[in-house]
Amino acid sequence: MITIPGLESIPPLWLQIAIAAVWVLFILAIAWGVNRFAHKEPEIIRKIVHIGTGNVILLAWWLNIPASIGITASIVASAVTLLSYRLPILPGINSVGRQSLGTFFYSVSFGILIACFWYLQQPQYAALGILVMTWGDGFAALIGQRFGKHKYKVFGSQKSWEGSLTMTFASYIVSSLVLLVSQGNIWQTWVVSLLVAVVATALEAFSFLGIDNLTVPLGSAALAFMLMQLFPI
Repeated sequence: MITIPGLESIPPLWLQIAIAAVWVLFILAIAWGVNRFAHKEPEIIRKIVHIGTGNVILLAWWLNIPASIGITASIVASAVTLLSYRLPILPGINSVGRQSLGTFFYSVSFGILIACFWYLQQPQYAALGILVMTWGDGFAALIGQRFGKHKYKVFGSQKSWEGSLTMTFASYIVSSLVLLVSQGNIWQTWVVSLLVAVVATALEAFSFLGIDNLTVPLGSAALAFMLMQLFPI
């Protein structure tokens, strides 16, 4: 477990849950306010939620929140997002009838990664997988839509080289920071991060129905974990 300066002891369970819940509600409130008063494009609202809520995995890791809590939260969030595709539960985040299950897959990925890596007592890999999706895909979409001039298609899904390069760069930075904190300044940190970034970018290119919100975090976490086992410290 990584301890936060000034927080050397683990807070009680109720406080752990409260901190995580307050963070998620804070991000949703920001998204609601932007949607209600700033009238931004729906994609901007989705990315606020995408990037903001993804960082809750850091709280789960640093506070050592039990796996049962994380898995339960994932199940609840997955159910809510599924309903939101049919009912206006999350206006501005999911459009009713939207042809993408990205938000659902994103919620599911939390539960799967927490279940796997909390059990292995290696929560840093769950954090790595989620944060690669959170920051890598989040910024790739924003940069690609705004500055993406050089387009390419993968199985009918249009991407831009600008967005893909952003995905690679952001994924490398995120992976490096997580491994640097958890494993230290060793050569494996930098090499594994580079390989994870390249593979995550390739997985993000296959994004039909939002499946990349599942394949990118799971693939990134699994690859980082396996490579670190192949090249131990």
